[in-house]
Amino acid sequence: MSEIESRDLSEQPTLVMRTEATVEEIPEFLGRAYGAAAAHAHVSGVEIVGPPFARCEMLNGPESGFSIEAGFPVSSAVDGSGVVEASALPGGRAAATWHIGPYDTMQPTYAAIMEWIEEQGATPGGPPWEVYYSDPSTEPDPTTWRTEVIWPYRQGT
Repeated sequence: MSEIESRDLSEQPTLVMRTEATVEEIPEFLGRAYGAAAAHAHVSGVEIVGPPFARCEMLNGPESGFSIEAGFPVSSAVDGSGVVEASALPGGRAAATWHIGPYDTMQPTYAAIMEWIEEQGATPGGPPWEVYYSDPSTEPDPTTWRTEVIWPYRQGT
């Protein structure tokens, strides 16, 4: 993990799929979500303007799974269709850092960001998201995977 930094983000339109899934179901869902969101962006005539992302919220503990939104940032808001929905990544203050390595070793990164947010006298301002800069299908060595973790926060408690 690299240093944690604070950013001021602008709201970013996205195209996504949503589901509830267990940890084991997430990889298959992400593949479907990215394919469907990219296809919808193409048909809608909007440009994909960044790497794929996933925003997750734990339901009732890790065993019960996660609510997941996954897709791409796009150049402008467009309507969804079928399983693809229009959404947006929120604007505002956020903590951001890099995780290098396999996805199943990310827990210390999340713990460090939460500690950093608390040290700022702040509280989480919504669910975090991961931005995937590595494609496991073309980069088979998980020790090289680059993922940016972004977590919105609010000053005060």
